[in-house]
Amino acid sequence: MTADQKHYFSEDNSIELVTGRNHDAKSERLKTILEVVTRKLHEAVKEIEPSHEEWMQAILFLTRTGQMCDQSRQEFILLSDVLGVSMLVDSINHRKPNGASESTVLGPFHVEGAPERSMGENICLDAKGEETFVHGRITDTKGAPINNATIDVWQANDEGFYDVQQKGLQPDFNLRGVFRTGEDGRYWFRAVRPKFYPIPNDGPVGQLLGVLGRHPYRPAHLHYLIKADGFETLITHIFDRDDPYISSDAVFGVKESLLAEFKRTHDESRAAEYGFNTEFWEIKQNFVLAKAST
Repeated sequence: MTADQKHYFSEDNSIELVTGRNHDAKSERLKTILEVVTRKLHEAVKEIEPSHEEWMQAILFLTRTGQMCDQSRQEFILLSDVLGVSMLVDSINHRKPNGASESTVLGPFHVEGAPERSMGENICLDAKGEETFVHGRITDTKGAPINNATIDVWQANDEGFYDVQQKGLQPDFNLRGVFRTGEDGRYWFRAVRPKFYPIPNDGPVGQLLGVLGRHPYRPAHLHYLIKADGFETLITHIFDRDDPYISSDAVFGVKESLLAEFKRTHDESRAAEYGFNTEFWEIKQNFVLAKAST
C-alpha cells in the first residue's frame, strides 16, 4: 500500500484509517477508548459480515432503546445489564482482597433517605408475606467486628414488587431500612421472604431477550449497602440458593459467595420473641469489609 492509499478507505485498512483520524484528540483517555472500541467493532463487522438490512435493524434497535429512556427508566443500562457488561464493570471497579465480601450491582430500586431503624425492627410495614429473620455480623478481613457500620437494606415483597413500583398499594419505605451495628458488629432485623421478579421486559431489551430465548427473571434476593469509616463501601445482594432462577439471573448478578440458605425454622420461643407465628424463615449472612485505600 502506498503512502497516498493509506489516506483512503478500504476493507483492509478501515481500523487504522479511522483510529488514525483521532491523533489530535484533546483527551488521551478518550482517544484510547475509541481506538479499542473502533477496533473491536470493525473486527466484529468483518467477522459477521452483516447485510444492509441487518445493519439497519441494529440501528433501529438502538434508536428504540434510546426512545424508551426517560427520568424513571434507563433502557441502555438495562441493555448493559442483560449483556453482562454492568456486572463486568462492577467487578473491575470493586476488586476485593482475599476474604472480603464480593459486590454486585446496585440495581434501580435503591431509595435515598430510608429511615434508620432500631436493631431488630421489622422492615415489613404491611404485614404481608412469609415472616423472615435476617442476622449476621460485619467484620474486617481479620475477623474483628466493625462498630457503627450502617447497613442499608431493601427488598421486593412476596409478589416481586418494590414499594416504589406500587405507590398507594405498599406503604412508603416498605421493606427498607437502615441499621447500625454496635461494638460486636452484629445486625438483625425482621423482613419477609423475597420472591423472584422480571426486569422490565416491555421494551426493546425485553424483545431481544425473547428472540434469544432468554427469560427476564431475577432470582429472589435482598439488597445491602454497607458503610463504615475506614472501609470500602460494599454494595451487594444475598440470594436464595433454592430459587428457580438462581443459575440464570437475567442480569448475571449472582456470585457463588452471595448464595444464602433460607432456612425454615420452627421455634416457638424465638417466634414469640420476634413477634412471628410458630414457623418462620431464617437467614444468616456475615459480611467482611475491605479496608479503604489510603
